[in-house]
Amino acid sequence: MMRVILALAVLILGSTGGEIAITYGMKATGEPARLRPRALLQFLGRALRNGWFWVGVPLMAVSFYALLVLLSWEPISLVIPASALSYVVGTLGAKYVLREQISAARWAGVLLVCAGVALVAAG
Repeated sequence: MMRVILALAVLILGSTGGEIAITYGMKATGEPARLRPRALLQFLGRALRNGWFWVGVPLMAVSFYALLVLLSWEPISLVIPASALSYVVGTLGAKYVLREQISAARWAGVLLVCAGVALVAAG
């Protein structure tokens, strides 16, 4: 059971950490000036030179491998709902790392996700 909890923590923290790092990097990169091939290539070049992008990609890769491991150990009916806890960690990261404003409705959604995961874990 401890290995499942550890793999789940790697899955959740890796995916959320990767998403937050990539979001941070993409906000610093900006958006493409136009949806034309040259502007898109320039945008891609800026994104690939951003260090946060390269922090996020390996974190998301580790998270994916943790998901594969979990799926080999546990039923998908447990793994996928438990991985929904990444919504909770993501919301906390958005608030405290990215300094986003989180509405009361979103916090209510986070609580519903927690309740749903608890119901699934209870069996």
